[in-house]
Amino acid sequence: MRGGEWVIRLVKAELQDIPTMQILVSSEVKEGIILSRTEDEVSTNIRSYVLAKDGKKLAGYAALHIHSRRLAEIRSLIVDEKYRGEKIGQQIVEFALKEAKVLGVEEEVLVLTYLPDFFKKLDFVEINKELIPEHKIWADCIKCIHFPVCNETALVHKLS
Repeated sequence: MRGGEWVIRLVKAELQDIPTMQILVSSEVKEGIILSRTEDEVSTNIRSYVLAKDGKKLAGYAALHIHSRRLAEIRSLIVDEKYRGEKIGQQIVEFALKEAKVLGVEEEVLVLTYLPDFFKKLDFVEINKELIPEHKIWADCIKCIHFPVCNETALVHKLS
């Protein structure tokens, strides 16, 4: 913090960040708010993650998962409680959307969330969960403690 303000920088995650990432997300995983990911899963997908750092302190992160040329997904968005309300989540999402465009995702970015209003402010639009690709359900949702009764909201952001 400088002069009463956080100095946040967005950086790509590195393997040595994983233990701190796992600690930050642990309470939301226990509550079933964020899907549990093993250290191996995070390691395999480390290039998908962007971190928000305040100096060396991890303030938050998310992953941009590519499903296909037309669809990506923002996963595991988390902001440390003491940094909430400082637009760090917005910065992470905007970074992920830019990255999706740079990577050539052609159509949209999906998110499943308990905070739909946050994403609606960032031009995400609610969709029917039946529109989510089936491989997403069987690869991820089946691992959720709430499956098959999902009360998350599905939203997409159109890239074009």
